[in-house]
Amino acid sequence: MTSSFTIHDAAGYEQLMGRWSRMLAPRFIDFAGLADGERVLDVGCGTGSLTFTLAAAADLAEVTAIDFSPVFVAAATRRNSDPRITIRQADACTLPFEDSVFDRAMALLVLHFVPEADKAIAEMARVVRTDGVVAAAVWDHYGGMPGMRMMVDTVAGLSEAGRQLRARYCFQPMMQLGEMKRAFVEQGLANVTETELMVRMDYQSFDDFWAPIAAGEGPLGKYVAGLDTAERTRVDEAVRDAYQAGRPDGPRSFANVAWACRGTVH
Repeated sequence: MTSSFTIHDAAGYEQLMGRWSRMLAPRFIDFAGLADGERVLDVGCGTGSLTFTLAAAADLAEVTAIDFSPVFVAAATRRNSDPRITIRQADACTLPFEDSVFDRAMALLVLHFVPEADKAIAEMARVVRTDGVVAAAVWDHYGGMPGMRMMVDTVAGLSEAGRQLRARYCFQPMMQLGEMKRAFVEQGLANVTETELMVRMDYQSFDDFWAPIAAGEGPLGKYVAGLDTAERTRVDEAVRDAYQAGRPDGPRSFANVAWACRGTVH
């Protein structure tokens, strides 16, 4: 499996998204459910936002976390001091586990970066026991992330390459209303439910917002890193102007919505 998410440095990812996924994780767990004594699989664990929240949320027997990126696996492993947690590198589309070995499989902010997301859903269902739960959440890039739309709409107004970035960003897999629910049903899951989860992203300044993207992290950072010097300067200035919106630089807050879906194995 390839991934469309660009990661260079775990600390950069934490500033870009990890701090927000930690806020989203408890809401996702409330929706997906959890019970003492369960064995839970975290698919695409990143730096461990969901992994460590799961371990704190219930008296679980085991949390197994996998990620495709060795950078993420190393970062999460360094953070781990819980003997119930195992972290390893693996492919979401070919999970290295026997059938029906977990009570739940969860994927937080992952499926939109998996080119064959249907395969990942099928694999999650395969490794979960009958009546167990499969759950996933992805950001609503098109209608639910105004802070990031601010950036992509700004660059879309500057060049054709920016318009192409916006088209890719807004229509990644599993992001449209009902899309993930249909995929869960098509992979044989029952009792499929979809909802919205919301958190706020609060930035202290433009640099707090822009630094990880400017450093090349994530799909937006990959675009910025590929610009020549003149275009990079133009983009930096235009996005700063959009962030500040005619006021002095400083804190800004954006509401952000994720689609969440769960189903049971039968």
